[in-house]
Amino acid sequence: MTILVLGRTGQVARELAALKGIECIGRDAADLEDPEACAALICSKRPEAVINAAAYTAVDQAEEEEAHATTINGAAPGAMARACADLGVPFVQISSDYVFKGSGTAPWQPDDPTAPLGAYGRSKLAGEQAVRAADGTYAILRTSWVVSAHGSNFVKTMLSLGAERDTLNIVSDQIGGPTGATEIAAACHAIARQLIDDPNKSGTYHFSGTPDVSWADFAREIFAQSKLNCTVMDIPSSEYSTQAQRPLNSRLDCSATGTAFGIIRPDWRETLTHILKDLGVRS
Repeated sequence: MTILVLGRTGQVARELAALKGIECIGRDAADLEDPEACAALICSKRPEAVINAAAYTAVDQAEEEEAHATTINGAAPGAMARACADLGVPFVQISSDYVFKGSGTAPWQPDDPTAPLGAYGRSKLAGEQAVRAADGTYAILRTSWVVSAHGSNFVKTMLSLGAERDTLNIVSDQIGGPTGATEIAAACHAIARQLIDDPNKSGTYHFSGTPDVSWADFAREIFAQSKLNCTVMDIPSSEYSTQAQRPLNSRLDCSATGTAFGIIRPDWRETLTHILKDLGVRS
C-alpha cells in the first residue's frame, strides 16, 4: 500500500516519513502555490491514499498575507481532494482548532458552527470547504497545539527561554490540548488506511492531546520534566500582544474519532517525555 504525503519538512510530515508505505513529496516537486500542479502530481502517482501534511502555518504573518495563505491552505487542498476524487482514493486533510471562534469552555464538536478569528483560521476553513466540495472520500482532522522534536514549536521555545531566564510570563486563559506530531502522523495514517476499506467513514474529526491545559501549565510541565528552574507567571491574553487573535477555547471533542477509527486521545505528558528524550534533554 502506497500513501502519498504532501509535505516533507513539517513536523507531521517528518513523522509520517518514518512510517511504512509512505512517499513524501516536498515543495520542490509539489508547489502548494500552484494547486493544479499538486493535483497533476497526485494523478501521475496514482497512490492508494493521500495525506496533506503541508500548510502555511505563520499565524501572525497570515494577517498580512491572507491571499497567499488561502492559496496554500485553501485552494491547494481543494485541488488535491478533487484529484483524489477523480482517482477514487481517500484524501486526509489536517486542519485546525483556529476554524472556531474560541468562546465558552465546552469542547468543540466537529459539527459546531465555525467562525475563525483571523486570516489563518479563515484559510484553513477554506481548505475544509474545498475538500468537502470535491465530493470524494475524505477525512478532515482538526488538531491543536502541535509539538515535536522538530521545527519550531512551544516545547522547543520554552526549553530555550527557560534555560536563559528565571521567570517567564505565559498566557493562562487559552486552553487546549497539546498534540504530538508523532501521534498526529499515526492517526492520519490509520485514518487513510481505514478509509480505503470503508469510504463511509468520510467526515470531519477532531484529534488532540489530553488533558486540556493552559499554555502556562503546559510550560510548567515542560520545566518540571526538563528540570529547568524557571518560574511561570500567569498572564491574560490581553497582556500578550500578537498580530493575530488566538482562540481562548481550543478544547476539541475527539469522541467521534475514537468511535469511527478506534483512535484515542494521547496523554500529552507522555508525548512530552518522548520529545524531551529525542532532544537529549535529561528528565
